[in-house]
This record gives sequence, structure tokens and C-alpha cells, in this order.
Amino acid sequence: MDAAPLTSQRRPFSVKLWPPSKNTRETLVERMTRNLTSESIFTRKYGSLSPEEAEENAKRIEDEAFTTANQHYEKEPDGDGGSAVQLYAKECSKLILEVLKKGPKGKDEKPPTSDSAKAPRETFFDISKGQRAFIEAEEAEELLRPLKEPENSFTKICFSNRSFGLGAAHVAEPILISLKQQLKEVDLSDFIAGRPETEALEVMSIFSAALEGSVLNSLNLSNNALGEKGVRAFSALLKSQSQLEELYLMNDGISEEAARAVCELIPSTEKLRVLHFHNNMTGDEGAIAIAEVVKCSSLMEDFRCSSTRIGSDGGVALSEALENCIHLKKLDLRDNMFGVDAGVALSKALSKHTNLTEVYLSYLNLEDEGAIAIANVLKETASSLTVLDMAGNDITAEAAPTLSACIAAKNLLTKLNLAENELKDEGAIQIGKALQEGHEQLTEVDLNTNSIRRAGARFLAQVVVQKPGFKLLNIDGNFISEDGIDEVKSIFKKSPEMLASLDENDPEGGDEDEEDEEGEEDEEGEAEGEAGEGELESKLKNLEVGEE
Repeated sequence: MDAAPLTSQRRPFSVKLWPPSKNTRETLVERMTRNLTSESIFTRKYGSLSPEEAEENAKRIEDEAFTTANQHYEKEPDGDGGSAVQLYAKECSKLILEVLKKGPKGKDEKPPTSDSAKAPRETFFDISKGQRAFIEAEEAEELLRPLKEPENSFTKICFSNRSFGLGAAHVAEPILISLKQQLKEVDLSDFIAGRPETEALEVMSIFSAALEGSVLNSLNLSNNALGEKGVRAFSALLKSQSQLEELYLMNDGISEEAARAVCELIPSTEKLRVLHFHNNMTGDEGAIAIAEVVKCSSLMEDFRCSSTRIGSDGGVALSEALENCIHLKKLDLRDNMFGVDAGVALSKALSKHTNLTEVYLSYLNLEDEGAIAIANVLKETASSLTVLDMAGNDITAEAAPTLSACIAAKNLLTKLNLAENELKDEGAIQIGKALQEGHEQLTEVDLNTNSIRRAGARFLAQVVVQKPGFKLLNIDGNFISEDGIDEVKSIFKKSPEMLASLDENDPEGGDEDEEDEEGEEDEEGEAEGEAGEGELESKLKNLEVGEE
């Protein structure tokens, strides 16, 4: 197999919150069982369940919530799992309420007998839960038994997180052949982990031949270290797919040759809406091949090509191809080596993307020129933009006016990430001004590591703390004085959880002298003055009687 792809060199250490441990899941089931039996406002209204019925429902609720959250996490595998945990909890709460509203079963209640009263049959078959494990023929027979039931209704299968050997693959082969006319979504991500190359390639060929001729909407082959040999092992399956709407090829060791194989083997991408190509070793030549796929995908809504070692030439090719994707809503090109020329080319493509809602362009070496070109275009388009990420692009205060004008025009913005640039106080204050009016849906702002000092930090804090749904301001890794830190913490004294850690801040950093800081204080004062009576009124509104 080709060498596995390198992970991003800039990605910081993070704690993975997903998946939850077996003990955590069991504890949650116990807690939900208590909620379904204990007295509360809901059980008083709808009735509590018996311990047996509550435990049965709690297990079902947890299992369904885990499946939903895990599917969400699989599509964002480089995150820390925080959003999956939130979705997990939200789904549990929703399903608990649904169970309570139905009320307890009556003592004399009999199970329905008519066909019309039967519960809907399952359509999703998933063996990915639990720890990663090898499976051989005997266990495969047991695991896949439900797929052999006559007239089953499964349209989606997920074999992820289990490593199939040859024996298990031969068990799955006739089952997949019998199902392939009804299947619409197939997830074979991470299904050969740890197998020798020869065996892995044969397993992939068996699955490919078994599924050849199926009419799939979604195919996930991520996390398999495919390389060119692996891509070609799936030739039969890929060549037969002309209706694909979603294709996931993340963390697959896809080199230049493998990218060309992908372009060669997929017969049509006219209906492709989602293409995720994260964490590969594609490079410029590979990007030019993938650009051919993108160019023919006029319905594309979600394109991810992050951490793929693409430089200027590949970036320009991809940018030009994206001009055809006028329906694009989500664009993620993070952690590549585009440079200024590719950034300018990308800005031209973005002028046609009026439907954009999320734009991730961090660590692309855009510099001021590339950032300004993109911000100027986004200002006039993408009226529904909710996420703007341009971290780590060597952006200075020179680009701040253009960035600020763009941000000011995006009133639906929820997340703004300009971390690891060189905006300094001047830029930070201008960004703060842009966020003052409107932006009621803003939840996160990240300007860590921007050489920001006391004035810029204080002004940003004063602006975002007023937003009704705001959750997190990150200004760590800057040069905020001890007094400045105290001021910022004071601004967030009623909601300290909204301020990220300041442990990496360097109070003695920077080389500006005292006179420069006084100038920054004056600039901040001017910004505060422009806020006028409206800001004063806002502060008075939060004033509490008896406050020291």
C-alpha cells in the first residue's frame, strides 16, 4: 500500500471528546432510566414509566443518539468531537421527551397485530459501534445475519471500524450481492485496518465486485490508506457509479497517481453534491486531477480538500474548477500551501458563489494580498455566510479595513476565526468595530496569537460580551498586560465560561514602547466614542442594584 498520509504539522494537541467510553454510555443509560421513572414536571404531566419500561427505552434512546452523533463525527473526523457530544446530549433529551409524551404502556395493552400497526422496518444497518476490532468468518456470520433476512428494508450499511479479513469478506460477498439493488448508502471507511497489503487489496476487490452495479447516492471509502493500488482495487464499484451524490475519500494516502485513478474511474460526477478529500498526500499534480472531477460537478454544495499538500499550481487549478460550482455552500481548503496567486484565483471563483454559508481558508499562506482579494469578493457575495475562518495566513493590520468591511456586511455570522495572524491592536479594534452593530447570532471569535495588547483585547471583550448567544472569545497567546487581563476578566465576570484560557498570554511580549501603548489606548477611546449612547445604554441595561 502507499505510505499513509502525514497529518497536519500545525495542528495543535487536543483532547478527543468522542467517542464516549463504554462506562460513560452505561452511566447515561442509568441516568435516563431515573429521569423516566422519577417525579418531575414532565412525569407529572405525562406519567412516569415502570423501571423495566424505562430501562428498555433508555437503552434504545442512547443507542439511537449515539448512532446519530457518530455519523456527524465521521464527517468531521479532525475535530475534537465536541459538536458530536453536544448532538449526542441533544438527541437524548429530545427522545426522552418523546417517550414521556407517549406515556407509560397500559397494563392491559396488547401489542398491535395488524400489518399497518407494525413499527417501520429499519433501513440502516451499522456494525461500527464499540472498539475497533478484527473480524473473521465466524463473527461475520453472526454480525451480518440481519442482512440475510428475507425482504429486509436496509438501504444504508456501515461496516466502518471493523477490520475484515478474507474469511469475513467471503461471508459478506453473497450478502452484498443480494442487497446491492436496494442499497443507496455504503460506508466502508476504516474496514481493512491492520491487514497486510496483499490481503487488504483482495478484501477490497471482493467488496468492489460484490457491489458493482449498485446505484448508490453515497459512498465512503475514508481511512483505508488506499493509495493508487487501493483505488484501483475498487475499480469495478467506482466505474459502475453514475448517480453518486456524496463521495468521501479522507485520510486515504491518495497521492498524485491515486488522484489520477480517481478521476479516471468515476464515470460521472454530474450529480455530486458532496466531495470530501481531507488529509491526503495529493500535491499539485494530484490537485490538477481532482480539479477535473470538481469541474464536472456543477451541483457541488460541499467541497473539502484540506491538508492535502497542495501548492500554488494545484490551488490555482482547483480555484478555476470551482468557478463551475455555483451552488457551493461549504468550502474547506484549510492547511495547504496555496500562496498569494492561488488566493487571488480563488477570489475570482468566489465571486460566483452567492450561496456560501461556511468558508474555511486557514493556513493557506494567503498574506495580505490574497486575504484582501478574498474579503473584497465575499463582502459583495455570500449574504448568508455564518462561518469565516482565515487563521494562520500572515494577515497584518494593513488588511484589517478590508476584512472589517467584509465582516460588517455578514450579519448572520456565528463563528469568526482570524487566529495566528499579525493584526495587532489596530486590526483587533477594527474587527471589533465591524462586529458592534447587529451580529446577534455571533457565538465564537478567535483572535489568539495576533500580537494583541491591552487596548485591543479590552475592546474586543466589550463588544462580544454584549451578544445574546455568545459562547467563546479566544484571545490567548497575545501580549496583554497583567492589568489588561484583569480588565478582560472583569468584563466577563458574569460569564467567565465565555472567555478562553489566557495561560499562553505573554504580558511582557512585543517590542512596542509605552508611548505606543498610549497611542493604542487613544485609538480604543475613539472607537468607544463612536459607539456613543447606544453602548452606554447597553451597559446600563446590565447594571444590577447592589453591585460593587
